[in-house]
Amino acid sequence: MHLGRDRVICAYEVNGVIVDPGPASSVETLLERLGTATPRALLLTHIHLDHAGAAGVLCRRFPDLQVYVHEVGAPHLVDPSKLLESAGRLYGDDMWELWGEVAPVPEERIHALRGGETVEGFRVAYTPGHASHHVCYLNEETHDAYVGDVGGVRIPPYAHTVAPTPPPDIDVEAWLDSLHTVASWNPHSLCLTHFGQVTDVAEQLHRVRTALTEAADSARLDGEERFIARLEGQLTEETDPATVEAFEQAVPPDQAYQGLSRYWRKRAG
Repeated sequence: MHLGRDRVICAYEVNGVIVDPGPASSVETLLERLGTATPRALLLTHIHLDHAGAAGVLCRRFPDLQVYVHEVGAPHLVDPSKLLESAGRLYGDDMWELWGEVAPVPEERIHALRGGETVEGFRVAYTPGHASHHVCYLNEETHDAYVGDVGGVRIPPYAHTVAPTPPPDIDVEAWLDSLHTVASWNPHSLCLTHFGQVTDVAEQLHRVRTALTEAADSARLDGEERFIARLEGQLTEETDPATVEAFEQAVPPDQAYQGLSRYWRKRAG
């Protein structure tokens, strides 16, 4: 229920572990659904505010809560000033409404990951491409994979998938490699942050590959106006008006273009 809209941001709770709690602006929904349960750990796929923004607020509420995050993202949880500065360039005056408070996480509660670990019953893989500090988690008991943004944005009940490509560090080749990493797990399902659990794993990974490479080509060849028109046209054709709004809240089309445009500029440089 981000900004009152369903199917935009999904947090998962598994035996006292929360994967990607989302932003503080929707943390009350998370707490309501937790009820009397006291979570023991947060597993963060990456530190973007729609995934991890509530981490500090939750640490304040739960004094024993431990936080797992990739080592590149860890310093920005302790001191979120650079993260907020970067996000502020994208969201401007809408920062508070969108994300709420971004509180620091106590350094002693943070466990830095590199990939290859097993923590809280989850196998960890380093999966850059959407972000340089992105990891995925495989629940070793259920064999469900928690894939953050690497698995794409797919709003139920539709299968249509968009690759979320905001700035600053989209890397198409790394992302494609990360999809191979997830596939190598042979998971029973993919748990997407945007939005929900899907069981057609091979098909979904193929959709993300296709969406990513086609969007990258469009950003390189078409320019911003035609890129956005193409994305919005596909959404309108494949889904319904309410779902289009959920998609565009999860993946603002202008930001999708900006991330890929920056990628191509870095490649050219």
